[in-house]
Amino acid sequence: MLNLIKRKPLVIYFILTYVISWAFEIPLALSKQGLVKGNIPFAIHYLASFGPLVSAFIVVNQLDGKEGVARLFSGLRKWRVGLGYFLFSIFSPVIVFIIGSILTRTIHGEWPDFSLLGKVEYLPYLGVVGATILWLLTYGLGEEVGWRGFALPRLQKSRSALSASLILGVFWGFWHLPAFFYKPTYMAMGLLTGVPLVLVSVSAASIIFTWLYNSTGGSLLMVVFFHGLFDLLLLSEASNGITANLLNILPMIWAVLVVVLYKPANLSTRGKQIY
Repeated sequence: MLNLIKRKPLVIYFILTYVISWAFEIPLALSKQGLVKGNIPFAIHYLASFGPLVSAFIVVNQLDGKEGVARLFSGLRKWRVGLGYFLFSIFSPVIVFIIGSILTRTIHGEWPDFSLLGKVEYLPYLGVVGATILWLLTYGLGEEVGWRGFALPRLQKSRSALSASLILGVFWGFWHLPAFFYKPTYMAMGLLTGVPLVLVSVSAASIIFTWLYNSTGGSLLMVVFFHGLFDLLLLSEASNGITANLLNILPMIWAVLVVVLYKPANLSTRGKQIY
């Protein structure tokens, strides 16, 4: 097994990520589709988010031991990234949410129900602070240590940053596949419509995250903040309608601008982060 990991670390990483995450999600999908009986707690959905992190830890530990693991998590300590990137990571999703809320109030005559920001699927009401912490730990930390901390630097080693981003976007996009069989929002889209939409959306996000990761010298902390906060606001019921559309469309526009302004080779003025 060790020899295989050394020869094909990325292949093993992606396989392990799918296996670990889907081990939680496939039972949920089977239960939702009525193919298995029993009370499966749907809250285990959140454990699937740690598949990328756990997979990266396993592979890196086999390859480089404690030193490699320390390097994997070192990006979480990089907080001195420049004020602009710090503000972008934390406040850009919030600003878009505020703009969408103001437009909702202007057009429809009422504000969104902001208390819904504290409501998450499959769990009791957490409040805004609790929901934020949940998103930062799961689809922020749980995903990004793997996707950006492990996979991206290795994909960039022999490819342009844009190519690496798009390849990672495909794997990241199909990683969501089981959700189309149990999560209501995904099921409503359907496979034929939903899968292409997710692939396009995730690929755009992958470009933005590469820009942010490379531009901050490999700061996983900034990517975790951006990812967690963006998902919190996008997927909340408080963002229905105008706000959700803004949060879906603007990243695609920004991804195009990143490619045009920063060029495909590095998607950054600082060069690629590679291992």
